[in-house]
Amino acid sequence: MPYEAELTRANPTCLLFLIDQSSSMAEPFGGQADKPKAQGVADGINRLLQNLILKCAKSDGIRDYFHVGVIGYGGRVVWALSGPLSGHKLVPISLVANNPLRVEDRTRKVSDGAGGLLDQRFKFPIWFESTANGRTPMCKALADAAQAITEFIGKFPKCFPPLVINISDGKATDGNPEMASYALRNLASADGNVLTFNAHLSASAGRPIEFPAMESELPDAEARVLFRMSSILPPKLCDAAKSEGYQVTAQSRGFVFNADLVSVLRFLDIGTRAAQTLR
Repeated sequence: MPYEAELTRANPTCLLFLIDQSSSMAEPFGGQADKPKAQGVADGINRLLQNLILKCAKSDGIRDYFHVGVIGYGGRVVWALSGPLSGHKLVPISLVANNPLRVEDRTRKVSDGAGGLLDQRFKFPIWFESTANGRTPMCKALADAAQAITEFIGKFPKCFPPLVINISDGKATDGNPEMASYALRNLASADGNVLTFNAHLSASAGRPIEFPAMESELPDAEARVLFRMSSILPPKLCDAAKSEGYQVTAQSRGFVFNADLVSVLRFLDIGTRAAQTLR
């Protein structure tokens, strides 16, 4: 069956994030006035990169099971990792681990064991910074993604299929993204077609629609476009979603509409579980 390839250092997969950086990303998530969408997404990407590094850490060092990249699209379409990795495209995870832009001191609330909360300090590496300006050139971002993934598959033709996660709060301003998304999803390794998932961010407090199986579940034309741009969940991801309590079927797609910060973080976590077998 497809989507079964093991991840090895000789046969890695890639994760590519397309992040809307248009001016509307400066607005808050619905019901969370203290957290702009751009900052919430940046925190989610940085946390995910840190978790991937931990997942790939073995006794002999960080093993390059993943190559990762971030494309930001707003005033410009850019490869958006910062610091020593600025301008780099798909980067082995070991290079990511060794090249953060900076490491911040942050605090979080934890239980004190007696029914109260206390502040816990922790280190938070930053590779990707938030920004919000300009329009939404999603078609260009998808085309750049297709070029990079074509090159990656050329190097690793038997890899677990690359995963592209597109996170946006609006519709494309440079054309219809369906054709660019279709071309991206038609790329394939020997193990299956590229997976493309989409998250539409919310500016309202409405309930998210997560992993829908039919267009009729969605409220408007914009949502249905993103639904059609999203891949059907492969079996491993269906199982991962079910284990987290989602109601999914064999036709559910990698799409969340009207996402708040919590649903974005859960979506990222489940999406990147596609390739579970490391060797």
